[in-house]
Formats: sequence, C-alpha cells, structure tokens
Amino acid sequence: MSRAPITSTLARPAAALLLAGLTGCGFQLRGAPPVSPALQPLAVTCSQDIQDTLCNAVRSQLELGEVELKSPANAAFVLNLSDFQRNRRASAITAQASAAEYTLRHSVDMSLTSADRIPLIADTRLTASESYRYDETNVLAKRQEEETLRIQLDERLAQQIIFRLAPLTDERIDAIREEYEASIDAEETDSTSP
Repeated sequence: MSRAPITSTLARPAAALLLAGLTGCGFQLRGAPPVSPALQPLAVTCSQDIQDTLCNAVRSQLELGEVELKSPANAAFVLNLSDFQRNRRASAITAQASAAEYTLRHSVDMSLTSADRIPLIADTRLTASESYRYDETNVLAKRQEEETLRIQLDERLAQQIIFRLAPLTDERIDAIREEYEASIDAEETDSTSP
C-alpha cells in the first residue's frame, strides 16, 4: 500500500488549519500596509491604456484590506490610474552581440482626489522593473518567464499605490483640505488686489 495518498490526505487538512489560524490571528499577506478607513468609500478608475492585471491587482489589494469600493459617482474619494507604459530593453549583450539579459519596466501615474475635487495625492509616477536572463535556445520558456514577471511587476505597482494611500488618515486629509482651501483663498486675494 502506498503512503503518498495518506500523506496528501493528511496534509490538506493541516494546511487548511494553518491558514485558518493565520487568518484568525490577524495575519496579512506580505506587501502593502492597510489603507485607512478614512478613504472609504473609494473608487478606482483606470484609463484605457492600463493593463487589466494592474487594475485588478489594485482592486484586489484594496478588497483584501477591506476597503469599500464604489463607482466614482458614489465614492468619497477617487483613485485614478493613467499613462501606463511598459518597455523591454536589452541590459546585457553576449559576445555574439545578442541579448543575454532583458530588463522589463512598468510605470503608471496615480492621483487621488476627494469627491469635491480636492487633490489629496497629485499626479505621481510609479515605476517597477525586473531583469531576467535570456536564452535563445529556450524561447518559449523565456516568454513564459517574461509574462510571469510582467504580472509580478503589476502587483508591485499595486503595492506601491497602496503604500501611497496608507498614510491618509482623517487628520492628514483634513490638513490637506485646509492647505488647499487656504491656497485657493490666497490666489483669489492676489487676483483681486490692485
């Protein structure tokens, strides 16, 4: 009688219990810090050039952090992602003048505004990059590796976005709002003074 089925049968419940225990004690997946409840409800808008993997990664991380996501019309804050760019360039060359290593680079602009159009985070450019070795004799495997790295880069960008949102507590949002309103009042005073 083989022991493999018994081992896998016992391993599944043990893994499930471990996962349940970690979840119950407040364990969170490694990555971004929690987003403040002050940013709820939140809308995420992605321009047409944004990859679905990036937009979905941001939404997934927010949902994991129990952030209430709404449409822009029903949200108190709007996170906007735009101007997504990705490129791939040779970063090392072999003696035969072919690429030995490539660097993948993804970048995106993010901004956050309140429902009354006050900018809480001005347009900010975020970038993630990764290099991988290239092997001309194994093109299919390297294409699969590249696609996996692209998904990982989108997840890293999503984590960077969450890190930018994390410090925005009620107090910080109130301070930004006061600074913004004071600057508008100062501009209006300057424009009306002789």
